[in-house]
Amino acid sequence: MTVTGIITAIVVGLIIGALARLILPGRQNISILLTILVGIVAALIGTALARGIGLADTRGFDWIELIFQVVLAAIGVSAVASIRGRSRR
Repeated sequence: MTVTGIITAIVVGLIIGALARLILPGRQNISILLTILVGIVAALIGTALARGIGLADTRGFDWIELIFQVVLAAIGVSAVASIRGRSRR
């Protein structure tokens, strides 16, 4: 992964974290900063997963890679919200 790819994944991760929060039903009891961090991690993992499968270098926009990233971010936000919810009880 190049430096440009990492920077792009971080910027996309900021957006993906917010999208994941919008996709999930109900209220998530985590901060926006934690949501963004989960989005960044999901973007990096989604990019690596798409590269591993061979789907990251397509012509045009990489929709499959974006879907991987959003799904991973939604799973991550849900998991973090669940863990933080249990620790507060």
